[in-house]
Amino acid sequence: MLEETSSGSSTGKELDQFIEHTLKAYPRLERWYDPKWRSPCEYGAPFRNAQGEQRILWRPFKRSEPGYQDLAGLERALELSLHPDIKTYYGAYWSGGLEAEAPEGHVSLILLWNEEDAARLVENLIGHALAKRQSRSPFTVFFACTEPDAEEFLSIDNETGQVLLEKPGRKPLRVVAENLGQFLQTLVPADPEVASDAHRAEGLWV
Repeated sequence: MLEETSSGSSTGKELDQFIEHTLKAYPRLERWYDPKWRSPCEYGAPFRNAQGEQRILWRPFKRSEPGYQDLAGLERALELSLHPDIKTYYGAYWSGGLEAEAPEGHVSLILLWNEEDAARLVENLIGHALAKRQSRSPFTVFFACTEPDAEEFLSIDNETGQVLLEKPGRKPLRVVAENLGQFLQTLVPADPEVASDAHRAEGLWV
């Protein structure tokens, strides 16, 4: 239990630092405004940009109580316990997705916008788990996409906590980092509005 607690703590610390660095580099975050898809992340009044699109300002919102219960339904449905890094990562903030550069290419971190988003994540992970069982592969939980329009994604091995590079319907391609905290430590914030082209042509993730 001590090891699990330490692991989750490391993930939380590195996620806090990455978000702090993101807000220093990109203090103004905005996205499309949907009155039916609200979030504690949002602040201020909706406005229209130069293109006439309705937008809203937002910033990652640290939850006063970690949202571990958001994933309790997943644990019950699959009859397993989730790795503490998974719970810490998805339970720490309400947030839109965040862009970053890793040593091997661009990364789009998946984070939860609101409670409905958390419920949708659980549904998607149940489907993901069933596909894993059919292929007789270890259960993993995805947390990031790689290059835009690429099939590869990053996940956490539920047993070991290792960060893996995967493709849908296939066994993991390789280990990227020994744990999520270690992986988050390598990230550099990228422009939230424009995915980086720096590594795209090189296909470093494959």
